[in-house]
Amino acid sequence: MIFNPDYECMPRKRIKDLQLSRLRGILSRVWENVKFYRQKMEEKGLSLKDLRTLEDFSKFPFTAKQDLRDTYPFGLFAVPERDVVRLHASSGTTGRPTVVGYTAKDLETWAELTARVLYAGGLRHDDKVQNFLGYGLFTGGLGMHYGAEKIGATVIPTSVGNSERQINIMKDFGTTAIIGTPSYTLHLAEVMKDMGIKRDDLKLRVGFFGAEPWTEEIRKELESSLGIIATDNYGLSEIMGPGVAGECQLKVGMHIWEDHFLVEIVDPETLEPVEPGEVGELVITSLTKEALPIIRYRTRDITYLIEEPCGCGRTMARIGKIKGRTDDMLIIRGVNVFPSQIEEVLISTQGVLPHYQIVLDRKNHLDIIEVFVEVSDDIFQDKMRSLVEMERGLTHKLKSVLGIDIKLRLVEPKTIERSSGKAKRVIDKRKLNL
Repeated sequence: MIFNPDYECMPRKRIKDLQLSRLRGILSRVWENVKFYRQKMEEKGLSLKDLRTLEDFSKFPFTAKQDLRDTYPFGLFAVPERDVVRLHASSGTTGRPTVVGYTAKDLETWAELTARVLYAGGLRHDDKVQNFLGYGLFTGGLGMHYGAEKIGATVIPTSVGNSERQINIMKDFGTTAIIGTPSYTLHLAEVMKDMGIKRDDLKLRVGFFGAEPWTEEIRKELESSLGIIATDNYGLSEIMGPGVAGECQLKVGMHIWEDHFLVEIVDPETLEPVEPGEVGELVITSLTKEALPIIRYRTRDITYLIEEPCGCGRTMARIGKIKGRTDDMLIIRGVNVFPSQIEEVLISTQGVLPHYQIVLDRKNHLDIIEVFVEVSDDIFQDKMRSLVEMERGLTHKLKSVLGIDIKLRLVEPKTIERSSGKAKRVIDKRKLNL
């Protein structure tokens, strides 16, 4: 079943025609209303007449997060402030906050697109959905909230934290669906076990996860520990928030809503487009956003595009699981390493728990990488010889995948600090020592 088949199942030719028409409209609006974009186009010698086909768009300038910071707070808005009915903003922990705004029509569009994501993943009118994404200035909680209500589901807006209360509410209210980050949900599964509550004591059946990269091994862990179908979804505040793309229950890539977003995959170094199926950086243009249209936004997220039709009947292209970010790629002794590569090796090993942390340091001008990972109680309490053999085997496997030596430390369950939001997987002390 499909939430909006008129758009989600549109023939590819019609999708492309619609994108070109909407792209011309959005470029015209930013040319007239956003000084930043007009200047950037003029600097490249471009005008609106230079867009005749979708292929011509690759000549137009990119937008980066720094551009939103430089124009803080409202410099990229394309409507008068009185037409903005809601504002969200980043925390600003790594620089000046980025501010995003929505008109009333933007909010309607946002609810429609998050509803498509949730419906594709299996949410229905009769569900009770507990949302433990953060509410407030973060877009996650409210974005999913209104999509679930549009479907007609009952929303339980618990937001983050207070883990035992989350479990009690699931049990007492009969929660059937959950929305959260994968890492915090795994923590809830641990808390549930400590409380003596089994997965069959709950009515959970589907879960919607995003806001951080996660692997297929984490999906298996979520599905087995909670008895749910776990689907991935993608969004980012600069573009809209959650609801940009999401998996259907076939779990073969996230459908991106191409009637509202134009997607490109580019080589992160040359910035030239790559072929469908090739891995590169995701670049998104919002085609219908009124308050804050974004042109060719460099997301820094690494993925690939799938244009083949999906077995579910939707015709929209899909993006593969986010493999990491260009700015969280670790360069260790000249070798490029993504945390997801380490996670895949660890979590696919029996007895290893889905909680790990990577610590980078520099000693005598040499990069050191140390990985701490929790193992199950029965393994940790086994003979020292078994632990040593397991550590040796995992270390060898990681070296064969990464091509560098690492130090591996097997630790007891609950040694690594838990987070109620996005997990902190990497601590890079090298920056502190510079």
